Amino acid sequence: MKNRTLGSSQLSVSEVGLGCWQLGGDFGPLSDESANNIIQAALEQGVNFFDTADVYGAGKSESYLGAALADAGSDIKIATKYGRGPGSYPDGYSLTDLRDSVKRAQDRLNRDCIDLLQLHCIPTEVMQHGEIFDWLREVQQEGHIASFGASVERVDEALICIEQNDLASLQIIFNMLRQRPLKDLFDKASERNVGIIVRLPLASGLLSGKYSSATTFDESDHRNYNKDGQAFSVGETFSGIEFSRGLELVDELNALKPEGYSMAQFAMRWILDQPAVTTIIPGASSPEQVAKNVSVSELAPLPTVLHEKLYQLYLDKVESFIRCPI
Repeated sequence: MKNRTLGSSQLSVSEVGLGCWQLGGDFGPLSDESANNIIQAALEQGVNFFDTADVYGAGKSESYLGAALADAGSDIKIATKYGRGPGSYPDGYSLTDLRDSVKRAQDRLNRDCIDLLQLHCIPTEVMQHGEIFDWLREVQQEGHIASFGASVERVDEALICIEQNDLASLQIIFNMLRQRPLKDLFDKASERNVGIIVRLPLASGLLSGKYSSATTFDESDHRNYNKDGQAFSVGETFSGIEFSRGLELVDELNALKPEGYSMAQFAMRWILDQPAVTTIIPGASSPEQVAKNVSVSELAPLPTVLHEKLYQLYLDKVESFIRCPI
């Protein structure tokens, strides 16, 4: 596994991390044994970066990580989030609320200091006001967090956050079906030494190439209950693409896939080819899936001409079908 440095934080993180949303149960039921097996498989495969949030399973995801990684050593980095919990979102933000949330996360994660705390898709006007970044600095100075960043829904929100000089990272939706950051964000992130953490690299599994019109999802899976944005931003489910249209687009992308690559490997290698990207955080529902995700780190970069074709396909046939602001 190759490592990259996460912006100004100087954290050395695996270029394939583990997204831990699924450990909270939002991708269907998951047993304690399965959750632990997934985490252990990630460790065995060289993953040292784990991304979670206080609201994933109401703290369950953090608790799984805290128990499984308690003795894993200082090289293991955990990022969590603040801002979507009850009492905080959408207008309950304060220094006290942030600090209390961080302390609860520390308890669940079994850590005195959290490696990276990210604002979690908070309202745009709160980002614009800016006071919340001062609160992050105060909690950082108190030793509760080592670095801070922001997880956002849209590029314009990323551009607001990136103006904070000590912002270490931005977590964004970026994949073959959501390419706007290539044009509007990545150069500025590199200039300001802000690391890019890519979530939903497979567009909620759509880019795995394993779905068909007959695919169904558990009632507790956000790909079922949020497929049209009923619970939260539709951009978090299939990257904002309507499922049947997404299947058609994957067929077109599959026709461009190099021989010997799975669709998932193709999609994730394309992301890792972007110089501004530090790490991708695909989820996994099994140890076998962890191994397949990690294999992308050892694949050769894709040809430049193929990158150009993929961007043109996005402009011509994808961008207009995204059902949310990007």
